[in-house]
Amino acid sequence: MTGGELLEETKRRFIQLLKFQGDGVYRRELQSEVVISRPLSVAEAIGDPGRDDFPIIRGREVLMQATFKGVAGQAFTAASGDFQGTLGDVLALPLDENFERAVFIATMNAALRYLGKIEKTVHCRDDGPKRCSSLAVDWLRDQEWEMVGLVGLQPAILEALVKAFGRERVMVSDLAEAGSERCGVRVLDGLNSGEIFEQCQLILITGSTIVNGTIDDLLDRAAEHDRRVVLFGVTIAGAAYLMGLESWCACST
Repeated sequence: MTGGELLEETKRRFIQLLKFQGDGVYRRELQSEVVISRPLSVAEAIGDPGRDDFPIIRGREVLMQATFKGVAGQAFTAASGDFQGTLGDVLALPLDENFERAVFIATMNAALRYLGKIEKTVHCRDDGPKRCSSLAVDWLRDQEWEMVGLVGLQPAILEALVKAFGRERVMVSDLAEAGSERCGVRVLDGLNSGEIFEQCQLILITGSTIVNGTIDDLLDRAAEHDRRVVLFGVTIAGAAYLMGLESWCACST
């Protein structure tokens, strides 16, 4: 898929699911349900994870939260802002910019959770990221792979992977950290990370790629090399459900 096709198809399926509730219900929800979306503070988003190298702490991204009928959904984005409107207003957004995509994704996650279709739409806090990294290692021990790729630097997961499997078996790419070295692993450019798809049999991709617009290209590269992709994090919860994508997020609520 290219040019935002996955996001557009996700939106189409989301609208189709809403209409399945009945035309009358659909019209009422479009007109009357208020959606308030705002970026959370660091304390609200992840609490105190015991380390200061997460992108949200360094100010490189924010966690957007939308509320639909009292149920919360979240999405990571590099674009900050506030939004208030109806569900119809959200569905009318053009999805051309990161902020618009984040509002839509967070709102969709909240609505799908309200409808009982998904869970785990709220990011883990405090010791959650550490527990998540430990569970990721346990999960990977049961999978088949020689090298694992991490697209989108989640520092706790990267550190745990390197400690458990060795830096020679781990590759990582990131838009903001390209060219640096983390945990003894060179960080590749997130927009030019072909090496990961050539060498890694299993690739963990952050769900925020659906917000920053890179997910289509990444999934295309994985398909070209016949690689298994697992999307991680709360951002991708709704899209993974609607599109049948493999996802993993152990400690979100």
